[in-house]
Amino acid sequence: MTTKDPNCFYCRDDQRRKDLMIEIMKLKSSTLYLFRDQKNRGRCVLKFNDHKVDLSQLTDDEYRLFSNELRMVSKTLMTLFHPDKINYAIYGDLVPHLHVHIVPKRKDGPQWGAPFSDSVPQKILSDEEYRSLVSEIREELTRQLSNA
Repeated sequence: MTTKDPNCFYCRDDQRRKDLMIEIMKLKSSTLYLFRDQKNRGRCVLKFNDHKVDLSQLTDDEYRLFSNELRMVSKTLMTLFHPDKINYAIYGDLVPHLHVHIVPKRKDGPQWGAPFSDSVPQKILSDEEYRSLVSEIREELTRQLSNA
């Protein structure tokens, strides 16, 4: 049984979430989203499906599964975008639902050498560019998962 919090941004999964990110695919313990702001090409968010606010709340099995899914997403983004580094961030002060920002960064790209932030101008894509990117990530992630 999946636990939900009716007041939670991620549990509600309403238009506010859809305005910020696009669902790529559901995994066993998580759901992967493409962040609409693509100044860092391939920026995604992986949310834990049950309403948990911290890694410490996961059972050992949940932690292993979520961590493995995060690793598979990272492999996917490395394969597709060849970043120099991927930054990972687990926040939750304002959105207390366990989720990880996965941000591919390049040495010649925005905010190299500093934490990524939303303080620089957004890069918004066309609907077709989003569809293509979502499809590309979904296909590669499916391939990565089938080879695991």
